[in-house]
Amino acid sequence: MNDFFITLLLLGTMSGGPVLPFWAQAGQYGRMPDSSGGMVLVQVQKPFDDSRDFQWSWGVGLTYNTSSSVYVDEYYLSGRWKALTLDAGLKHREMDFMGASSSLGPLSVTGGHLIESGNTRAIPGYRLSLAPVDIPFTNGHLALYGFWGDFKTLDKRWVQGALVHRGELFLLARIGEHLEVHAGLDHYALWGGVSMDANWDNYWRVVTGSHASPNGSRSDQINVIGDHGGSECFKFKWSEDAWSLLFQHDIPYNDRSGMRFNNFPDGVNTLHFSWAQKDRWISDILYEFHYTRNQSGPLHEKETDAEGNVIPWHRGMHIAGGDNYFNNGEYKSGWTYYGRTIGLPLFFPTGTLNGSWNPSNLVLGIENNRIRAHHMGLSGQLFRRMPYKLMLTYSQNYGTFTKPYAGESAWGKPWGTVKETPLWQLSTALIGEVPAPFGLGWLHLAYGIYADYGQVLPSQFGATLGIRCQWGR
Repeated sequence: MNDFFITLLLLGTMSGGPVLPFWAQAGQYGRMPDSSGGMVLVQVQKPFDDSRDFQWSWGVGLTYNTSSSVYVDEYYLSGRWKALTLDAGLKHREMDFMGASSSLGPLSVTGGHLIESGNTRAIPGYRLSLAPVDIPFTNGHLALYGFWGDFKTLDKRWVQGALVHRGELFLLARIGEHLEVHAGLDHYALWGGVSMDANWDNYWRVVTGSHASPNGSRSDQINVIGDHGGSECFKFKWSEDAWSLLFQHDIPYNDRSGMRFNNFPDGVNTLHFSWAQKDRWISDILYEFHYTRNQSGPLHEKETDAEGNVIPWHRGMHIAGGDNYFNNGEYKSGWTYYGRTIGLPLFFPTGTLNGSWNPSNLVLGIENNRIRAHHMGLSGQLFRRMPYKLMLTYSQNYGTFTKPYAGESAWGKPWGTVKETPLWQLSTALIGEVPAPFGLGWLHLAYGIYADYGQVLPSQFGATLGIRCQWGR
């Protein structure tokens, strides 16, 4: 096994418009510049040694791009013992739904994680993860896995220095030899920062989803403390020796109404077929359908009067509605980091439509979280040696309930009584690598061809070209 790997990626970026096309930036861990220029990534990583009981790994990465200069991309130390892994520092979360080569990134828009899609820089903190552990007396048919972590934001945001609590818990059911069923919850909470004391009492209220103390804001005393959101996820995987088929359904939520499935049919639906043998012309096929227009409906009556007294529930009362995914009234930067959406990249940050978006500036949340989208991903190896992936994404974008992109607002009106007007968008990408000849297996030519056409993002072509070098010892 290699002691460590050194990776060097040099890319030149070109765009026919003011910013790089969507797929040249989305899902790139925030490394790419926002316009024409270049990017350099240097990584040194020591992987885990599975032959040992206690394992440790570390990684250091530096990124330079022409929009934000040099910054630390990763800087972490990890320890593993049996099913437990502790990561500390700056470390990117690994993505799912990979194609013929992991160096090309996932085929999915979300990377398999609606809440943490690999669309932004890593946030410093710790993450304690549990690999699947069998539940006693289930004969190996049931297992639990998940993680617990806390992080601190470093970017320019409405609530400076906001803290992030993250948690995930999944139940795994093994049914027969081939079928696995996963069901779980992926949760985040923004809290602390300049607007809230970061003490143990408030931390306990955050992790338990409780109201704020009398010292908290009026909103946090009425609702739960901080900004909470997440997704409920269901996976069904059928595996054979030569291939596998996986269906995944991610349901976003921003409050209890979403957690009670009041927002049906909102969610991201992913179907992924994958051959075990990756040197095929086509090794992976993925289709995703995104729908987030419902958000528990366009009606939401106040639960309290002007004095803060709870209004008695009555038949016909609408206490759900307008979930407004990834946005919050107090943590106005929402679920973004360094100007990019942490979760689903099709939820565009503020300033996207009018062209004022800049990842270096203060971003006030998400301007587009009501969408209907179709996405296709295809991957394989050309001539059985040149990995590629092809991405095609068509979306209808409605903005938010209270600030629609176009046409009449449906907010405050019964569902279905307003014919809403979306703005459509088409984004495509062909990304790949060509290994160098003459036995230079450590050297690859990296390329990308991108195009956007539609009514939200500038209609433009773009390209990336460079080299990726990797050495191992």
